[in-house]
Amino acid sequence: MKLLQFSMMFFLVLPAGADIYKYVAPDGRTYYTDAPTKGVNYRLIIRTQPKTYKHDLKHLSANKARFNDLIAQAATRHQLDPKLLHAVIQAESAYNPHAVSSAGAVGLMQLMPDTARRYGVSDRRDAAQNIDGGTRYLKDLLALFNSNLRLAVAGYNAGEGAVMKYHNTVPPYPETQNYVQHVLRLYGKG
Repeated sequence: MKLLQFSMMFFLVLPAGADIYKYVAPDGRTYYTDAPTKGVNYRLIIRTQPKTYKHDLKHLSANKARFNDLIAQAATRHQLDPKLLHAVIQAESAYNPHAVSSAGAVGLMQLMPDTARRYGVSDRRDAAQNIDGGTRYLKDLLALFNSNLRLAVAGYNAGEGAVMKYHNTVPPYPETQNYVQHVLRLYGKG
């Protein structure tokens, strides 16, 4: 395996068929690996399905370009900045439409089953439905939290209930705090 550095993030070029895990360190750096360290809060972002597809992070740019039009359309339709959608999608799935988290989130915007139902997404693996549902959810979070980007992004990661539970602040969960910093950095607002 070969370690590559891109824009302050580290990526491993992995063999085909390897599950990919993501970890956001306390310093905000994001790491991807096929061999998570015990005791470290890695999140499964890509569960491979041999013979169905092969994906590794070197396809990030190609997949970003592949889904750019769908992202732009959803952004226009729901009046959100496409750069924000790109930041969330990159943080959530690295533009992998087949990404499945260990918690059961699926697709580019990592929709959970309840969120997908709430926004009428019948097939979370369908990129157009996934992006549209995730965009509508993000727009609703922005409205709920009075356009506070930090809280909306925290709500996207931990759920709006967690943000409200902590009196409309970013919940004190390391994963959520790191996620907010990471998304805002990708968006250029961090």
